[in-house]
Amino acid sequence: MCTVYIYTVLQMADPLVRIDSSSPMPIVRQIADQLRVLLVERSLRPGSALPPVRRLAMELVVHFNTVAEAYRQLAAEGWLDLRHGRGAVVAERETPAASRQEIAGYGNRLRQLVSQMRAQGVPLARIVSELRNIAEEVEGYEHL
Repeated sequence: MCTVYIYTVLQMADPLVRIDSSSPMPIVRQIADQLRVLLVERSLRPGSALPPVRRLAMELVVHFNTVAEAYRQLAAEGWLDLRHGRGAVVAERETPAASRQEIAGYGNRLRQLVSQMRAQGVPLARIVSELRNIAEEVEGYEHL
């Protein structure tokens, strides 16, 4: 006797998250980083339910533990409320105050990224333009 399992994968018109399996960045980090952007931009608002772990894993064609770990990381940062049987829900979150040491660390990471971009041949004017665009977008988050 043979058992056949049939799964239907719903294809979302506009996926919540996209992964690049050829990227050296771990998939769990890609998922967490992309969701964090949506959370910071408030595209995902408090009270919104995220897709169940297994459904998102099937859509991304990754192991469900990968998605579960990304959700746990965001929960540890205060972004998500995880409850068994209810899934992941965007939590109401107070904006934390970053320490001087944390801010310095972010500055170092930005410098490293800019150096990496320059090493890959990205013109300085393009880097400056991208940083300005990002800064303008971030200013808009305050008004959401």
